[in-house]
Amino acid sequence: MCRQLFRNGVIFMGKYLNPGNAGFTSIRKGKYIDKTELIAYINHTLGTKQKLTCVSRPRRFGKSFAAQMLCAYYDKNCDSGELFKDMKIAAEPSYQAHLNQYNVLYLDLTWFIATSSSIGDTVQNLQKNVMEELREFYPKEAKAAGNSLPAALADINGKSGAKFIVIIDEWDALFREKKKIMPCRRNMFSCCGGCSEAA
Repeated sequence: MCRQLFRNGVIFMGKYLNPGNAGFTSIRKGKYIDKTELIAYINHTLGTKQKLTCVSRPRRFGKSFAAQMLCAYYDKNCDSGELFKDMKIAAEPSYQAHLNQYNVLYLDLTWFIATSSSIGDTVQNLQKNVMEELREFYPKEAKAAGNSLPAALADINGKSGAKFIVIIDEWDALFREKKKIMPCRRNMFSCCGGCSEAA
């Protein structure tokens, strides 16, 4: 179950910001192998220098399922207790402290690649679209950042105290798509590095 965010009396439903727990709800309706110990590991790293976590597994190994699980657990617009109450994470001391307590930015890189005019425009497209959504909910805090996602997250955090969990699904898609990727790769990881400062 997800709560609805309101901004100036208008319901805010995020495509990238706080996307909810519907994805993980549908996953739990099928056969699901409990991988929630990953949440306990990430909880342990929050607020530390080790807060950036890369889940590198072969293709078709469940990384996207894990991303949906993390969205459902951290998204502050949701009440995901029912989804996790019979999972291993529920027995962890950190479980309640972090459950549905953060703004979540969910970024599926295959979506941004597919909607960009070229692979080289992917990062610019990502920042533009996510910034538009951030400005809907944080118009004052994100105003001065231009189209810089790291600057916006830092400004929002500095002015409102809001914390973000950034989940990047299909993060390796940029490497698979084109040979001429070096400028795009540098931009992508400089963007992610800046995002980590606001987390």
